[in-house]
Amino acid sequence: MRGRTASKGVLAASRGGGVREVVARCGLLARGVLYVLVGLLALRIVSGGGGGKEADRQGALQELAGKPLGGLLIWAVGIGLVCMMLWCLSEAVFGEAGPEGDKPGKRLASAGRAVFYGVVAFSVFTFAAGGGGRSGDEQSRDVTAKALDLPAGRWLVAAAGLGIAIAGVVIAVQAARCSFREHLAMGGVPAPWRKAVDVLGVTGGLARGSVFAAAGGFIVYAALRYDPAQAKGIDDTLRSFTRTAAGPWLLVAVAVGLMLFGVFCWAMARWRQV
Repeated sequence: MRGRTASKGVLAASRGGGVREVVARCGLLARGVLYVLVGLLALRIVSGGGGGKEADRQGALQELAGKPLGGLLIWAVGIGLVCMMLWCLSEAVFGEAGPEGDKPGKRLASAGRAVFYGVVAFSVFTFAAGGGGRSGDEQSRDVTAKALDLPAGRWLVAAAGLGIAIAGVVIAVQAARCSFREHLAMGGVPAPWRKAVDVLGVTGGLARGSVFAAAGGFIVYAALRYDPAQAKGIDDTLRSFTRTAAGPWLLVAVAVGLMLFGVFCWAMARWRQV
């Protein structure tokens, strides 16, 4: 009996408290900073005051670099993204907090997120060390071009784009269904705060999902045309919203949504079950 209790205690510790909790919350804070900055830069595209900065991760880092203690802020974001990677890795190994967190599908998704945040953290540290770096649009076109040259490259690129587009749709649907509630510990929080978090989660998730879905669609189109120039990073994807029937107002809505998602990440850093 004591053995079972001890094993449950170890499992609970590995999933919830201590270092893992600190790592998860630091990672969510850093992710929120990037989304707020990308949304702000997207708004500047509409107003014409972007200052040459692209509305993507590179532009967000350039924005931070221009602030007092900007170098330290960039290093802090990089460390936060490493924390995000480690948290996702722990979820891949131990499972997510909450019901059905041990499902293989969820573990695999966590492993994929760990790889993603590891790559993002590396790019942030490269920028912080003075490595500059190319924009997300350039990287997207270069990666697409190299992939198209591989055997069955067109199919690989199309599959990757389709996967990103589907992920965007899933993100939007989950946000609309408020699926994030099952991960939040807000039992004693006043109702107005819970409603505010719901608004942040829904609007932010819809905006984030639309960007992923559109970016994936452009990659699929690049595969069909066998033209890597058709692939778009976050900045070009956001700018493409201004060429829709809704005009710049759609970009304004998405930009505000991305900023709200950043704030939602900060709320998650406070109330997320980890």
